[in-house]
Parts: sequence; structure tokens; C-alpha cells
Amino acid sequence: MNLASQSGETSSGLLFANFNQDYTSLAVGSKSGYKLFSLNSVDKLEQIYESTDTEDVCIVERLFSSSLVAIVSLSAPRKLKVCHFKKGTEICNYSYSNTILAVKLNRQRLIVCLEESLYIHNIRDMKVLHTIRDTPANPAGLCALSISNDNCYLAYPGSATIGEAQVFDTINLRAVTMIPAHDSPLAAMAFDCTGTKLATASEKGTVIRVFNIPDGQKLFEFRRGVKRCVTICSLAFSTDCVFLSASSNTETVHIFKLESPKEKSGPPEEPTTWSGYLGKVLMASTTYLPAQVSEMFNQGRAFATVRLPFSGHKNVCSLATVQKLPRLLVASSDGYLYIYNVDPQDGGECTLMKQHKLDGGVEGSGSDILEPPEKATAPQSYAATVSKPSSSSSPARQGSAGSTGSGGFGGGAGIYVEEHGAVGGSCTMPEEELAHDNLNLDDDSEFPPIVQQSD
Repeated sequence: MNLASQSGETSSGLLFANFNQDYTSLAVGSKSGYKLFSLNSVDKLEQIYESTDTEDVCIVERLFSSSLVAIVSLSAPRKLKVCHFKKGTEICNYSYSNTILAVKLNRQRLIVCLEESLYIHNIRDMKVLHTIRDTPANPAGLCALSISNDNCYLAYPGSATIGEAQVFDTINLRAVTMIPAHDSPLAAMAFDCTGTKLATASEKGTVIRVFNIPDGQKLFEFRRGVKRCVTICSLAFSTDCVFLSASSNTETVHIFKLESPKEKSGPPEEPTTWSGYLGKVLMASTTYLPAQVSEMFNQGRAFATVRLPFSGHKNVCSLATVQKLPRLLVASSDGYLYIYNVDPQDGGECTLMKQHKLDGGVEGSGSDILEPPEKATAPQSYAATVSKPSSSSSPARQGSAGSTGSGGFGGGAGIYVEEHGAVGGSCTMPEEELAHDNLNLDDDSEFPPIVQQSD
């Protein structure tokens, strides 16, 4: 799951924080560059990589545990750079017609979200497969991409005034369904790891809903609270798809358990107190109470909660398994990563185990990123290293941009320019060593299969 959280500049200097798709690493962008951290230990936050070549990094997304990272900086907010951080190599870069608000990755697709359009790239050759144009105004860049290969869905707001979620199939390049999720505009969305559930929250922030994908049927409804003017920062499913976390601009993170009443073990207990008896009567009355009142009684409550040592900071959360135990991880714009224990059986208040500083105190820096050569004497395309060998001559191929435009992917210089001039960029990769037919995109040594060019 993808949990992007782009925050404004703070005293910590952090501009961005996000977990990778399986919550095994954390990417942090700041005024001085970006860092990648491993999340395999509670007591130690291991820095994997640090880059200071690009300042003011406002987006940095890593593809699972591979060496592929996508980067956007405040100095060039319309330019996306795709890099191999272990080899210090820039694979390609693309420029768009407007500011890049979000980037999402999985093993098949790379999504670039602008305020009123989305670009769907094939991650194996970075070709633009489809452009979704004239979307409702989306200044926050809200969107979600499933990490499942079988259900590779994209979700984005279908309206700027009400909480409609549009679901799009990024493999077959077609709209799937429009979900009327909330009355107020959407504030957060997240897919589970199977791509069969979509969680949503609105700007009102009191109710979290979970829908079945692709039919859009409502499966669960959880009440986060009744306080108004709450901003949901992030939603995240656990990797086993049993729990859902929701963080906000308050000091409380809620964890909900995805179980229907029939799944709860044991027969219903008879009330032993007056308040318990009254509660049973009220629940029974939901069959004839007005729909809005009945709905409130049937909404699930939090299974577990976390009390953060702050409020008002933007943050991103994840439900990860660290050292074989379930943990809630919160990366905050105050410059810290907080790690909490979660009791998967009884829930309740979670315990803070450790907090790690993200903006300094860690030694070591990454190697310099090499710029692509200015003279394209015969650079080969990025696609060539992830496909079967082809003939030595590489004529320009025509690439479809769905129903909204088309363009060519030049075999010589690897230049792609969309018909309407919205996207332009270059990809340079050597073709001397071809990759396997079936790449493991989760493996550092295989993807992207770059080799350094000799002099």
C-alpha cells in the first residue's frame, strides 16, 4: 500500500515522508535531499541511502525493496526523475504540463497525478499508456494505487464537491466504477494489498468506509469520532488485510478491525448492568429508527487506539510487521518516526516502543547520481533491458496514450513526447546486458537491470 503524505515545510526541514508498498522501508524528503530507511528493527532505524544531489525533495517514492526511486523537487515541480539509487544513475526524466502532486508505483504501473489529470506509465519502459484528462480539481493530488498484480486499480476523486471515488483499471485502461462514498469531498483513500478493498474518508473526517472492489459494495463503516474539522492524514491496511489504521491532525490514531458481526466469536453476552440493557434495547430499535440514527448505531468503533505525543502535525501511518510482531508506525512532520506495539487479540491502548529522529544524526551519504550523457551517440531505451532481445535497428515505435492522445517512443534517443505536448522526457539505459524475461521487480540486483557504461 501506498501511503504518500506531502507536508509543508516545518522546523524539522522535512517536506515528505512515505512508506514503501509493503512497509519495509521509509522514504523521507527534505530541503537537503532525501533518505531511505530500513524498517526491520524497532530499536534501530537503519539508513539505507542518503542523497544530497537534489535539494528540496517534495516527493520520493521507492518501488518495494528495489533500487528504483521516483523523485520530484520543489525547484522543478513539473519534472519527474526516475533513478537507480544503488548505482547512482538517473534512468529517465519526464516533464509535465503542471505541478506533480503525487507519484504512485507498483510492479506494473507508475502513476503521475496532476491537479486535473493523471498519467499512467508502464513501469517496464516508462511509456505513457493512458492519460486521464479533465479530472475534477484535485489540488491535494489525492489518489491510491493497488499493489496487486491481479487487481491493479487506481482510485481518484470523481468530484470536487462530494465524496465520489472513481476506480480505474490500469491494466485494461478502462473505468470500472464510481463509488458514492461520502457526502463531503474525499480526504484520504487506500487499497488493501489484494486490491479488492478500498477505504475512504471525507473532509469531515468522522466516518471511515470500506468498499468491495470492483463492484463498489459497502463492506464496513467505522466511526472515527464526532469532532468536526478533523483532517484525515492517512489510511493504511495491515498486510494481512485484517486491520485498518486512520491518522489525523489530532493526537489519536484509530485502528479498526475488519470483521462482520457474524465473525465475532461466541454467542452474544446478556447485559448485566442497566446501561448494558439499555444499549441492547437501542441496538434492537435500529430496525425502526430513522436511517441516519440507525446507521450511527451500526457503525464500528475503534479496536485499538494510539495517543501520539503531538497534535496538528501532518503524518503518515502504516500497520507493519516488525520483528514478527504487529506495529503501528507513524512518520510525522515533526521529524520523528514513532513505533507502537499493537495487541492483535485484545486491542486497546497501544504502547509506544521507540521514536527515531529522521532529520539528522545518521552518518553516511549516498554516491553521487550520474547525469545521463548529453550526447546521445546511440543510447538504448529503458525498455530494451526488460524485454526480449530485438534487432540492432530500433525504429521509432508508436505508443498509445489511450483514447486521449498518442505519441512515439524514439528508439534512438529514447524521447517520448505526447501529441499535445503535455509530457516530454528522455530515458537512457545501456542495452549490452539484457535482463531476464521474467524480472523480479522486488529484487535489488535485478531491477532496474542497469550496468555502468564504460568509457
